[in-house]
Amino acid sequence: MKKTVGFVVRHLVLTFLVVIWLVPILWLLVTSFSAYKGINTAHFFPEQWSLDNYKVLFLQPDSVVQYGAWFKNTLLIAIFTCIVSTSFVLMVSYAMSCLRFKGRKGLMSFGIVLNMFPGVLSMIAVYFVMKSLGLKNSHLGMIIVYSAGSGLGYLITKGFMDTISTSLREAAWLEGASEATIFFKIIIPLSQPIIVYTIINSFLVPWGDFVLAKLMLNSGIATDWTIAIGLFNMLGKSLINKYFSIFCAGGVIVSIPISALFVLMQKFYVEGVTGGSVKG
Repeated sequence: MKKTVGFVVRHLVLTFLVVIWLVPILWLLVTSFSAYKGINTAHFFPEQWSLDNYKVLFLQPDSVVQYGAWFKNTLLIAIFTCIVSTSFVLMVSYAMSCLRFKGRKGLMSFGIVLNMFPGVLSMIAVYFVMKSLGLKNSHLGMIIVYSAGSGLGYLITKGFMDTISTSLREAAWLEGASEATIFFKIIIPLSQPIIVYTIINSFLVPWGDFVLAKLMLNSGIATDWTIAIGLFNMLGKSLINKYFSIFCAGGVIVSIPISALFVLMQKFYVEGVTGGSVKG
């Protein structure tokens, strides 16, 4: 009897949490198809359905909505940041996990301490540094800022690499393999699951960031903005009643690249887990 009650309670709690999580997403989705442009709080589902909101985003841009430019800017920043950040994290993780050199433990401790400080505290300093370098209102500057400190997020990847048998590296050394060969031919293939995690995280940071993007891209030129800044601008007092359903449509579209990346990377994640289990 107690097991049955516990089973029912657990599933009721889980169902409640799922509903809380799904209802806002469902409302965002159905509102994106609403013919009414403002906020409709009287009805959950639109009274009239339309695809006009999606047409405005890509086919009918105006002085407020430049979604095509925002999407391109954000995608380019996210892709290059992802490539650079993932490379940094993997190299730092390999050095800290597999190499032994003077000051290694000190560097690891220093990195952990730096990670304890909130990133928002350094944003003003970063802003003035980028401004002095002429990289304010620059997408290159955004990529540099997002990527520069990514190597400090090595701990999880290092922990994964610590689990790879040292006998594999020792055997490669005996055969005359260089550190680069060991890294690319042994460590990387066996680290696919954590590489997938790193790629997704590195992509998500610039893709969904608002605070740093708003601080750096403040020229007022709409075509230079990222998606986060553009969507936020639609929620202004003078615009929200004209653009809210378009805002919802933009929110739906912004989730597509993330979903596609996850589906694509999941294949490599599974292959890495099964391959690693066989090789180990």
